[in-house]
Amino acid sequence: MAMHIPKAPGVAQMLKDGARYFSGLEEAVYRNITACKQFADTVRSAYGPNGMNKMVINHIEKLFVTNDAVTIVNELEVEHPAAKLLVLASKMQEAEVGDGTNFVIIFAGELLHAAEGLLRLGITTSEIIEGYENVLNKALEILPTLIVHEVKDVRDEEQVKKGIRSTIMSKQYGNEDILASLVIKACISILPEKTTFNVDNIRVCKILGGGLSNSQVMQGMVFKRQVEGDITKQTEAKIAVYTCAVDIIQTETKGTVLIKTADELLKFSRGEESLLENQIKAIAYSGAKVVVSGGKFGNMALHYMNKYNLMAVRIPSKFDIRRLCKTIGATALSKLVPPTKEELGYADTVYIDELGDTIVVVFKLEGKESRVSTVLVRGSTENYMDDIERAIDDGVNTFKGITKDGRFVPGAGAMEIELAAQLAAYADTLPGLEQYAARKFATALEIFPKTLAESSGIRASELVSKLYAAHKEGKKNYGFDIDGESAALIDTIEAGILDLYLTKQWAIKYAVGAACAVLKVDQIIMAKRAGGPKVPAGGVREEDD
Repeated sequence: MAMHIPKAPGVAQMLKDGARYFSGLEEAVYRNITACKQFADTVRSAYGPNGMNKMVINHIEKLFVTNDAVTIVNELEVEHPAAKLLVLASKMQEAEVGDGTNFVIIFAGELLHAAEGLLRLGITTSEIIEGYENVLNKALEILPTLIVHEVKDVRDEEQVKKGIRSTIMSKQYGNEDILASLVIKACISILPEKTTFNVDNIRVCKILGGGLSNSQVMQGMVFKRQVEGDITKQTEAKIAVYTCAVDIIQTETKGTVLIKTADELLKFSRGEESLLENQIKAIAYSGAKVVVSGGKFGNMALHYMNKYNLMAVRIPSKFDIRRLCKTIGATALSKLVPPTKEELGYADTVYIDELGDTIVVVFKLEGKESRVSTVLVRGSTENYMDDIERAIDDGVNTFKGITKDGRFVPGAGAMEIELAAQLAAYADTLPGLEQYAARKFATALEIFPKTLAESSGIRASELVSKLYAAHKEGKKNYGFDIDGESAALIDTIEAGILDLYLTKQWAIKYAVGAACAVLKVDQIIMAKRAGGPKVPAGGVREEDD
């Protein structure tokens, strides 16, 4: 008979073998803070126009070279539970505003690092959390007083460009004017009169070759595909869209046909052919000039389509079919039947074009008809174009933010330093231990100009002291000039370096929320992992294994 060995007392005795349990300041809180700080330091060097790129190779061995925090975070697949809270906060920021994700992670990491110092002084987590939440409310009161610019008319290109330039500059420094023009042109051309602006209506098509200056905006949609038949251009085209294959239709029930003579076989195949011809003839007589299908085109079907002068385009992605239907105003049909007038879409021209050595199919709409715009991005490598696409995505999200609230605060670290100075003064008025947390909150805001200085190779302490001195003299809009020598300052309004008010407001909220959530944890209980063999790094197993 085997001897029963009792488990260790405490939580461990209630859990399965292999479960891990951490509690107290040393094991849980400090561990979490260290993990979050390391994670924040990883993405911190990617902050700002001079931010360094990260080379990330994900679980399916796809290579990403970017300084976009969302892409880095998504592809890293962070496992540490506390660092995951920062990831969730940054993803929420991405969903809410579409920009400022790096701000959330860096600020939350810095708040936790400051909290660690206070914990070692003997201040309790509840006092730190209460202090942070009080100062957050004060910061959100001060923030609207720092607004320096407001976009009144979202259709005015010059007004909007001021705001979008800075967003793109932080990702693609030097290319901001070209990209801002492309984004504004694409956004304003499809801006609806009454309904809200939809980010998904701006598509990006990346075509290898050429340079960024060859990029352009097209009204309508562009697909990197070849046409199926012989017809390559149609003007004033009515378009029929099908989600099924354009081919001889298989019967719904299986049946056996007994053929006794060669004559019967000829008649059977001729019957199938004439049925398919009648279907395609009916589509042509409905007024359609272009047939788009999500499935394949059969050889016989293509023969009849060429006969009746129909252009055939295959788009395998159901999402692209959906977007195309929205663009041309068509209804996707699931069966090969002739479309009614209401189900047909319309495009001014549908044609194939060659850009570089890539053949594309263009569905072009002129004037106000278009609901979708496509930015054709040209570049030397796929990775470079992916990064351009992320910058465009940030610009489009900023445009959406402007349609909600067109207010802007000064960028280049000016807003953070002014907020830090005002919060430090507010901390002096607080009684008790809360003032320690308030001071640390103000100091944590200094991380942004410090990071900008470090990535530009300038002494951070010198820059911060210069910024504080300038702001004390009343130059509230002065920030860090990354092009200047030494720790040079610049008037952000004159330079046109502005940050969207909504981005900063939500980023500060989410960062404080994430930091407080991590500080509230005092025990970590990790269940034993589910059993079974792990999937190999290369993906799916070989059949022989």
